[in-house]
Amino acid sequence: MSLFSSSHDASRRFGQQLPGRLLAFTVTGLLVAAACSPVGESQSGTDPGKPAGNADGPTQSAERPRNVGETADPAQVEQGGELTIALSAEPDQLDPTLSRSLYSRYVFESTCEKLYDVDADARVVPQLATALPSVSDDGKTVTITVRTGIRFGDGTPFDAAAVKKSLDRDLTLDTSARKSELGPITKVDAPDDKTVVIHLATPFAPLTAALADRAGMVMSPAALDKLGDKFSTAPVCVGAFKVVKRVPQNSIELAKDPNYYDADKVHLDRIVYRIITDASIRAANLRSGDAQVADSVSTQDVDALSKEKGVTLLESESLGYQGLTFNLGNVDGVGEDPKPIDRPSAKDPRVRKAFEYAIDREALVKTIFANIYSVACSPISPATEYTTPQAQKCVPHDPEKAKELLQQAGVKTPYRIEMLASNTPDSLRIAQAIQSMVKSGGFDLVISPVEYSTLLDQQDRGDFELLALGWSGRIDPDANLTNFVGTNASQNVAGFSDPTLDDLLTQARQAQDTKERAGLYGQAVEKLQEQNPLIYLYRTRNLTGVSDAVKGVRVFPDGVLRVSRAGLAK
Repeated sequence: MSLFSSSHDASRRFGQQLPGRLLAFTVTGLLVAAACSPVGESQSGTDPGKPAGNADGPTQSAERPRNVGETADPAQVEQGGELTIALSAEPDQLDPTLSRSLYSRYVFESTCEKLYDVDADARVVPQLATALPSVSDDGKTVTITVRTGIRFGDGTPFDAAAVKKSLDRDLTLDTSARKSELGPITKVDAPDDKTVVIHLATPFAPLTAALADRAGMVMSPAALDKLGDKFSTAPVCVGAFKVVKRVPQNSIELAKDPNYYDADKVHLDRIVYRIITDASIRAANLRSGDAQVADSVSTQDVDALSKEKGVTLLESESLGYQGLTFNLGNVDGVGEDPKPIDRPSAKDPRVRKAFEYAIDREALVKTIFANIYSVACSPISPATEYTTPQAQKCVPHDPEKAKELLQQAGVKTPYRIEMLASNTPDSLRIAQAIQSMVKSGGFDLVISPVEYSTLLDQQDRGDFELLALGWSGRIDPDANLTNFVGTNASQNVAGFSDPTLDDLLTQARQAQDTKERAGLYGQAVEKLQEQNPLIYLYRTRNLTGVSDAVKGVRVFPDGVLRVSRAGLAK
């Protein structure tokens, strides 16, 4: 998700909140998030000149068009050919258990299917499962039926035992990034080839949503036995394509998998992801035809590409956020017990709150993103059923208040903070804007630019003071909160721990009522804003440029680029 250009999904660039309202409904006792209406943009209820902290909540961007793409018509596409995608950052490990990057999810879309998927309206739908889960009355036993008669890319059969093996790996591997996403699972059974039974210590509302992402991806047992923790070097799942070549920092090549159960619906022979971190160069490649798809279009290029002949701009709301993470206690690596760090930004919440007061979110959105993105002060989308005024409360831009807090904290000003950021041009442009803003609040912000995959490694090791990164977002709020701020959670790179917050998040995980969960998340956000391990800044939109030479490219609110059913236009 990267702040600013790559995302710690490391997330995608900051994005617009999900318009239309998400409704939480119960499927035989298990809570699932879904959109109750088509997702459309809403106008802001705030006055343009008001600060982000006004009572109406964060200012939203002006109404924007929504185009998630269309399914390819087989009569309009060729059979065969190669699709080239200009990708804004390099994926991390192509291992569903270990991956933390949005860009690996792009590749997984074509190579590693899940038990469930998310559709264009952010609803959970079956993929390798045959139906939504069945849940016991006490919420502690979840039964999933899976497809039969299909094969992994290595030709071995897919079955419930393979699902169990993948889930067990996600739950037990020391370096797993999926542990906290899967919640209080005590045991996974596979009583027959088509049935998976998940046992929980307590009810866990977000489980189905978690299984609609990497936690629900099923890996070939044969490949896991052969490769172990080196699975990413030759990943094998159920997918329309399989990985055939990877050149670090350069490209990833996929080839159509003849073992795929729906191979007759796959039109392309090959997909090539070329890593091009400069947004202007990606746009140039799209215009020249050297690439047919360019992800993460810069807001600076939106107007020109929207008018470009032969190019279509896909645009949809994002479920995620972009923000800043302070290192409060990540000394021994992510997931390990927090330890004290002897610097004011880690020890004193007044320093972190001062930094928030020093940032003008609305000016950032207006001047850097042309109001295409929107202000965010919370990981809870203001357009979902989980929102409350408590969850959307913002502090106004107030440099004098920032300096007052620094004085109270007893630190010498200007207070120097080093911020780690991705070295892409867009990321650095945003980082420099923040650097300029916080100066008036008493801060001397030093930017340390690094390559994106290096940034992910440094954040996991705790080798940073302040980190500019974002999150592409999930349909259940739990995945936007607990994994990042729960004690010892698998993506809690801040090393943050607050037992009161942990208790609120646990209650929200177990609650089955949407309003109850929303109230608990509001309390959780309020608790977070007392400590500010993360400062939420803005929400992006998913902006993808697509040449008319290709049909069937889609991007849903989950931010994932979907190309496995695309084809070259006749």
